[in-house]
Amino acid sequence: MDSRLASEGEQVRRRRECGACQGRFTTYEAAELVMPAVVKRDGSRVPFSEDKLRNGMRRALEKRPVATEAVEAALTRIRQRLHAAGEREISASWIGDRVMGELRELDEVAYVRFASVYRSFEDVSAFREVIEGLEQGSGSADDRYDSSAAGNGDSPR
Repeated sequence: MDSRLASEGEQVRRRRECGACQGRFTTYEAAELVMPAVVKRDGSRVPFSEDKLRNGMRRALEKRPVATEAVEAALTRIRQRLHAAGEREISASWIGDRVMGELRELDEVAYVRFASVYRSFEDVSAFREVIEGLEQGSGSADDRYDSSAAGNGDSPR
């Protein structure tokens, strides 16, 4: 009877009518997109978990003045880049680098928090370098810790 986009264009809402009883009902259809497997540092492969990604960002953003909508928008951008990569496997470091980029835009304190865990800072000088890079407005201090040393860091593997 009627079809229209729902849920920010990610679903199709259809009004239908039963041919036998003429009863009307609504269905929602969404494309099932297969997310790539995540290749961890030790070489093991695990299924992609959006919940794990969301929880990591929330932990970094804890008690910071960032709207939930902004976090969800950042997660959507990361998810879209994963789909756009079109790979069956993607490195955990590629995902972590995208998270760091999003956090840097959302909140610098959260960015430093996430970087300290993600890059395994072992001393105060590592914190100092990242903070100095933020103050200078360049990514050079963070590049030292960039695990995707090849190219521009946008390669998924």
